[in-house]
Amino acid sequence: MTVESAGLLLYRRRADIAEILLGHMGGPFWSRKDAGAWSIPKGEIESDEEPLACALREFTEELGLPAPDGPYIPLGTIRQSRKIVHAWAVEHDLDPATINPGTFTMVWPPRSGQEQDFPEVDRVAWFSPAEAGERIVAGQRELLDRWAQSVPH
Repeated sequence: MTVESAGLLLYRRRADIAEILLGHMGGPFWSRKDAGAWSIPKGEIESDEEPLACALREFTEELGLPAPDGPYIPLGTIRQSRKIVHAWAVEHDLDPATINPGTFTMVWPPRSGQEQDFPEVDRVAWFSPAEAGERIVAGQRELLDRWAQSVPH
């Protein structure tokens, strides 16, 4: 069964450069990784939920902030491992220090039977498109290319 998720690619303009907001994935698996450990805010689409509605909900759940108002620029869908990801770009500025990330629960350490809570994202940061390309998970790099072709910057 294919899982579908949806998310927002936030960007802002700074002087002569555009920047992209990425979140570093939370939890023990990602804690010591940097390259390939960042993602757009996204999450799994619930049954009977429209993908854009999911993207807005997940933004709020992952970052603890209201989703930005549009207009939303469709970036289409990509395949990321066993997932289909729907994404939209939206121009919006936010201060990374204001996030209040949601959490998820998992058994940690493995096979210990102990459940622990971890932040969905442990930090967010703005990156140039080139830096974002180095840090984003490989399966989402295509979204950066689509953003570069779809958004004047």
